[in-house]
Amino acid sequence: MVERKIGASDGSCGESAEPAKAKPRVAWDQRLARWMVRPLVHTPVTPNHITTVRLLIGLAACGLFAVGTRPEILYAAGLFMLSNFVDHMDGELARLSGKSSRFGYHYDNYSDAFIHVALFFCIGYGLQDSWIGDWAPYLGLIAGVSVSALFLIFWRIEQRAGTRQARQPMFKGIHLEDAMYFIGPITWGGGLIVLLLAGVALPPVYVVWLAWKERKLLFGKPPEAPS
Repeated sequence: MVERKIGASDGSCGESAEPAKAKPRVAWDQRLARWMVRPLVHTPVTPNHITTVRLLIGLAACGLFAVGTRPEILYAAGLFMLSNFVDHMDGELARLSGKSSRFGYHYDNYSDAFIHVALFFCIGYGLQDSWIGDWAPYLGLIAGVSVSALFLIFWRIEQRAGTRQARQPMFKGIHLEDAMYFIGPITWGGGLIVLLLAGVALPPVYVVWLAWKERKLLFGKPPEAPS
C-alpha cells in the first residue's frame, strides 16, 4: 500500500504528490517501480490493470502457501515478494500519468487488505500438519486481519488528514510495509512457523497502540482544511 489520493480521470488509482515545497522521502522500491512504469505512461495500460495483476500474483502465492509443502511454499514466497513490489507500480503509474479515481483508490486499498488476510490464513492452512495443528488457520486469520487493520488505519488517517499525516515510518529508504519482503527470506530459511507466530503477536500490539495514539483523528471530528 502506498499513499494515494482520489482523482478524477479514467477509473484508475493514483498516488498523491507532496506540496511543491516539500521534499518527500521516497522508498527504494517506489523509486524502482517509478522507473519501471515510466514507459507505460502513454500506453493503454492503466493503474487498475496493474492492480489486477498484483491481485492475481498475490492470490497465486496464497494458493501455493496453502499447499504447505516444498517446493510450493518456496515459489509462494517469491511470488508474494513480486506481488508486494507490483503493489507500488500502480500508484507510480497513476502519479506519472495523472490517471486516478475514487474506484481505483478503493480497489487498490481493498485489494491490499484482502491479500494480507488471505496470505496469513493460507500460511496457517498449510501449517496444519505442524506442531501448531488445527489452530494454525485461526492464527493465520488473526495475523492477516491485524496486518490489514494496520494498513487500513493508515488509510483512514490519510482520508481524514492527508497523506503527510498518514505517512508510514521509514528507515534508510524502507517503509514499515516493506517488512513484508522478509516473508521471502524467512520462508526460504525454514522460518514459516516463526513468521506466523510473529504475525499473531506483533501486528495486533501495534494496531492497538496506533489506534490509541491517533484516536482523536480516527474517531473524532475531522480536522478543518486550512483556509
